[in-house]
Amino acid sequence: MKQKFFSAAIALLLSTGFAMAQLPRYTTVPGDPMKTRIYTLSNGLKVYLSVNKEKPRVQTYIAVNTGSRNDPAETTGLAHYLEHLMFKGTNHFGTSNLQAEKPLLDSIESRFEQYRHITNPAARKQWYHKIDSLSQLAAKYNIPNEYDKMMASIGSEGSNAYTSEDQTCYVEDIPGNEIATWARIQADRFRNMVIRGFHTELEAVYEEYNIGLSRDEDKEYVAMNKKLFPNHPYGTQTTIGTQEHLKNPSITNIKNYFHKYYVPNNIAIVMAGDFDPDKVIAIIEKYFGDWQPAPRIDRPEYAPVPDLTHHTDTTVVGQEAENIMMAWKFDKGASMQADTLDVISDILSNRKAGLFDVDLNTPQKVMQASAVVYPMHDYSILILSAIPNEGQSLESVRDLLLGEIEKLKKGEFNESLIKAVIANKRRDFLQKIDMNRARVELMKDAFILGKDWKQEVEKFERMDNITKTQITNFANRYLNDGYVCVFKRMGEDTTIHKIDKPAITPIPANADKQSDFLKEVVNTKVEPIQPRFLNFNTDLAKAAINKQTKLLYKHNESNDLFRLELDFPVGSEANKKLTYAADLFNYAGIK
Repeated sequence: MKQKFFSAAIALLLSTGFAMAQLPRYTTVPGDPMKTRIYTLSNGLKVYLSVNKEKPRVQTYIAVNTGSRNDPAETTGLAHYLEHLMFKGTNHFGTSNLQAEKPLLDSIESRFEQYRHITNPAARKQWYHKIDSLSQLAAKYNIPNEYDKMMASIGSEGSNAYTSEDQTCYVEDIPGNEIATWARIQADRFRNMVIRGFHTELEAVYEEYNIGLSRDEDKEYVAMNKKLFPNHPYGTQTTIGTQEHLKNPSITNIKNYFHKYYVPNNIAIVMAGDFDPDKVIAIIEKYFGDWQPAPRIDRPEYAPVPDLTHHTDTTVVGQEAENIMMAWKFDKGASMQADTLDVISDILSNRKAGLFDVDLNTPQKVMQASAVVYPMHDYSILILSAIPNEGQSLESVRDLLLGEIEKLKKGEFNESLIKAVIANKRRDFLQKIDMNRARVELMKDAFILGKDWKQEVEKFERMDNITKTQITNFANRYLNDGYVCVFKRMGEDTTIHKIDKPAITPIPANADKQSDFLKEVVNTKVEPIQPRFLNFNTDLAKAAINKQTKLLYKHNESNDLFRLELDFPVGSEANKKLTYAADLFNYAGIK
């Protein structure tokens, strides 16, 4: 018996060791407060994992390294439309009978390809009626919202997705005990996506487009990019797409785009939360490891965007408040310019002691002025924006902003502001990474921008070495007259032409149907998460400062930050002025 037990133990040890040896290797960066593990599976899939035990949940992003930058010029808006369609199901869910449904979906695809080339309005209307009728037949097998139902069944929150110039990102916030079920669903979704409910989803995209037409901030951003990037998709096309292209969609082009870019060697799974990273990577390997990569991914390349030699003004009109936006183009988001740009942005505007804050906002020379950096894969933008006071001209607001830029160039600011800005940025960073979503945003951005994680981790060390001379030299070199200025003026925008929605017959909800895949997911049993409640006797330390003052404290094991809260046994019932005193205390300083 002893011999058998010993042999079994050896076998178990060897099998466990073999299994652990099969886990993908990972890299880390010394000094990383998030303790990020970065894996690359054999098929090229990137996986970023960061453990955070704050609560028993996990924030997940699946980031696809493509966005509207890669939209074909003849079918803009494609990446965004594909994002919508990724919620419609696969071969295994979203349908009650794939074999019966598929020929109908193929016919719909073929008819849309023909529809794209019909120009006569009456003929288009007649042809679209045929598509609508065919879609009604396919809808008999469609089971809408099965993806949402599965996410709800595993306790996911914030189920969403978004598309921008360089990325398409799929978002879920799940309980820590549902990772395996989540991975199973996502693996099927990204490998076996089926385009169904196409023309009804097109209606939703039309509505999104029409809403954007009246959103003045969107119009300003588009106008700014047109001037900054005249020969690059950042400026020549938008994420939502043109009206002409949206009215002539191509399922075939969307499928081609999906097969080209939705491949493991162009995707990152990014997760932060309460989990065992060894177990998680084993789950991801199980469900995603045999996903076939693309032999190569040919992304479109573009000629360098020429620098502006003098400022360019443009105007947009709308019903929202007047404002001004000024923008300078810089190198790509992963470049070393990013450190200096981030510091300059906060020297100008940090909500408290920036040049804009002290010189413009506090004395109310403008209603509000701010600065922000927008990093992208190919370029970055420094954007200054301001809202005028009543009766103040936008031209005078521009002069005020340029005046602060001149102060920056001349070094007319205290050098201590640089150190304060960097200290605040470090504090804000440490506070943010208490939240899972902030962690995944940082990791995802590194992947999308092509930034080495070491560069991100060591950012503050580099910033600590930035001098006032470097700031002024940088400002004099790059913050020149080569900027774009967008004047947003009040008025009626006569250029708005909304897309007319075609006549669409509502599709049946088929609420009485469920796919076998959904049933399996709903009936999957997981080990319940055991709640852990705060115990004031064991989780908090106690001390007495004096006879009247007691101290409760807990050591912060995550970082060097601390929070101090003083509670006094008196309130506004005893003294009405205490309400105002508490507000005033927020503005008090120390000497």
